[in-house]
Amino acid sequence: MTKKILNGNEAIAFAMKQINPDVVAAYPITPSTTIPEKFSEFVANGEVETEFVPVESEHSAMSACIGAAAAGGRAMTATASQGLALMHEVLVNASGLRLPIVLANANRALAAPLSIHGDHSDSLLERDSGWIQLFASSPQEAYDLTVQAFPIAENEKVRLPVMICFDGFETSHLTTNVEVLSDTAVKKFIGPIKKSGSLFDFENPQTLGSYATPDYFFEVKRGQTEGFENAKKVILEVGKKFDKKYSQPIEEFETADAEIILVVMGSAFGAVKETVKNLRQLRQKVGAVRIRTFRPFPNEKILKAVGKSKKIGILDRMVPLGSDGGVLFNEINSALFSAKSKIKIANFIYGIGQRQFNPAHAAKIFEQLKKGKTPKINFVNLRG
Repeated sequence: MTKKILNGNEAIAFAMKQINPDVVAAYPITPSTTIPEKFSEFVANGEVETEFVPVESEHSAMSACIGAAAAGGRAMTATASQGLALMHEVLVNASGLRLPIVLANANRALAAPLSIHGDHSDSLLERDSGWIQLFASSPQEAYDLTVQAFPIAENEKVRLPVMICFDGFETSHLTTNVEVLSDTAVKKFIGPIKKSGSLFDFENPQTLGSYATPDYFFEVKRGQTEGFENAKKVILEVGKKFDKKYSQPIEEFETADAEIILVVMGSAFGAVKETVKNLRQLRQKVGAVRIRTFRPFPNEKILKAVGKSKKIGILDRMVPLGSDGGVLFNEINSALFSAKSKIKIANFIYGIGQRQFNPAHAAKIFEQLKKGKTPKINFVNLRG
């Protein structure tokens, strides 16, 4: 391992250089723009053999990746917000065709009104598009998860595309020390591409993306669900091989005896963790859980982590429009209901359009839960 001073975008671009994929197709969009910019420098300098395709839109970027992956190559891209939304039509194609594409998404709010700042509304919009979703909380994790992505995606029991999600600006533009592997170590960890058919395999011709009648379509979709079920184990196997800290789909902090627990995804875990440390010094039994693997959702691990608590605050970085709670809230609420749990839960909406969220806000959430008079949905640091 060596240390480099990198921001989140640069860390991902550096991991991409070490992976040296066959094709990178991308259209720049804030706050992910510097990923293709930096990677294009590697291409121009002859540091990679990748075919870099500067396309006219994000829809075209994913379409090019689909073509490359279907031909038996490794394909990657990066995007954010409206770019991810524009990809939607072809995101579902990538998953339905079981193509192991890797996408880096710098989480950013969706318009309107226009915002270039971070929240989770873009990737959560695609939660059912058939992509594995891994949430990084730091530039270090953004690098680590990018390196792990292809061994997960290409596993013969999985064969699903992987989306690396990381908070726009708060992670994408945060500059810090990042420990990176050597090029040789990354190449060894990823290994040669695990192909499962190719449009260029003329000895064994196949068709991809053809019309499916009612006699076959259902079975194809059932196959995708099996891929996600298998991914639960494969993600942990790959993670453990990379570093033991990735041997679980969640990260727990002071949960063993915690009576009140906050559950969160992404960079906000730092503020929540700092608050837990401070409140623990005051002998308050509080804890935190961070979800790293959002798809497939780790129901069993979360239930085990929060099972002994009395109250849970679930932090969603998206606005629940027409719903009783945010996406993360409803996922956990469903898991608790299935387990017939009597734990009291409340939803806290925070950080929308990158509204400030710091340890003081987390402390107020803990205090609100402690007092017990908590509405189902609460808006954190809302003006007025």
